[in-house]
Amino acid sequence: MTTGLQLALLGGSLIGLGLSLILWRLLPADPDPVDVVHRYSPEGVRARAAAAAPTMSASSTPDRLGIWAIRRFPAAWWGKTPTKELALLRIPVHRFYGKKVLYGIAGLVIAPVLSYFFVVLGWSIPILIPVAGSVLLAIALFLTPDLDVRTDARHARAEFGRALGAYTDLVALERLGGSGSRQAMELAAEVGDSWVFQRIGEELARSRWSGLAPWDALNALADELGLPELDDLADIMRLSKEGSQVYSNLRARSSALRSAMLNEELAKANATGERMSMPMSLLGVVFMVILIAPQLLRVMGG
Repeated sequence: MTTGLQLALLGGSLIGLGLSLILWRLLPADPDPVDVVHRYSPEGVRARAAAAAPTMSASSTPDRLGIWAIRRFPAAWWGKTPTKELALLRIPVHRFYGKKVLYGIAGLVIAPVLSYFFVVLGWSIPILIPVAGSVLLAIALFLTPDLDVRTDARHARAEFGRALGAYTDLVALERLGGSGSRQAMELAAEVGDSWVFQRIGEELARSRWSGLAPWDALNALADELGLPELDDLADIMRLSKEGSQVYSNLRARSSALRSAMLNEELAKANATGERMSMPMSLLGVVFMVILIAPQLLRVMGG
């Protein structure tokens, strides 16, 4: 029978092990040369600068914990980081890593604490349950930020697609009014006040000061955030510089965006309707069985 003293000893051992690992990681470590070169390469610097908005500041506990973890743990320990999703949501990478570490530590602590309270209440719990629960909860909570980021990014991409349709129409109207390509894109970005318009306007302003063509800037932003719709718009504006019928192309693209969004909403509505109709169908079958079963029993008994 597991006693409260045994659970207390186990909890103290886990805490001591955690503190030992933390002290071990705080000691000077030999960094991986490949990881260092990748982090300080132009691609790595751009990825970190895009995801960390605007700088790596330690304003909260997850931020400080994430900065410490990035410096101490190799990149291979984190698995596949959703860099495009983080850049789209403007969540710094160190904050994302800090939440993962914080959630993992919480998972390690929850199971022993609950087991201790159950033992205090007089319940007999095998020692294997809190140990296995700590490991499973730590893994599950460590992966929770990944699921949250991907879910939020999926919603953000859908919102970006809806706003991009309106932005494309505005660019087409500006071009029809005689504005140049850059001017039309910048004026259209100033109309809306949503985060989509602000993000596009910031990228266009940055391209003006850096001397980069606006369509090249939008191409880079589309690749960075994983937005193929924005990439198509940039390609259309690049062709407009060569004298093609940009107004018709832009209006056709905006219509295609709205049609795609409408088809997606219809598919979601149909799927929801099917899920709602299944319980009703099963309920109808149950009622039919209840009504017919007595008659069948009488026939079989007769």
